[in-house]
Amino acid sequence: MTEKTLKVQKIEDGTVIDHINAGRGLEVVRILGLDQYTGTMALLSNVHSKELGKKDVIKVEHKELDKEDVNKIALVSPRATVNLVKDFEVKKKYKVELPKEVIGILSCTNPACITHTEPVQTRFIVEREDPLQLRCVYCERLQNKLEFK
Repeated sequence: MTEKTLKVQKIEDGTVIDHINAGRGLEVVRILGLDQYTGTMALLSNVHSKELGKKDVIKVEHKELDKEDVNKIALVSPRATVNLVKDFEVKKKYKVELPKEVIGILSCTNPACITHTEPVQTRFIVEREDPLQLRCVYCERLQNKLEFK
């Protein structure tokens, strides 16, 4: 019996986000707002990886994501890498880095926080990277659990 392999074609221009923790690809799509993207996008989940065992990969055609946006991925997958592709070749590659401040993508876990009653964007300061610990700038509560909007 021969093994069949599903292959996803290379992209001509765009962004490939690789080494996403297995099963976290959909969260990355939401964090980056790619769930609203109308172009071609591929999400591969639980793909074999020599380094990680399994991983997720996202390919976005004809869209270059800036480093600041992509660094938000570090919240859910700190070992992810980003490849910028032009003419079917990787032109730039970098690892995600956790931003010093996280704005507008997480909810505060404190139900009494002003962010639940007033029209203000949530803002968190990264207190510690490993394990990840964020502090709400409004109520100062430490966040150990991430709640995405």
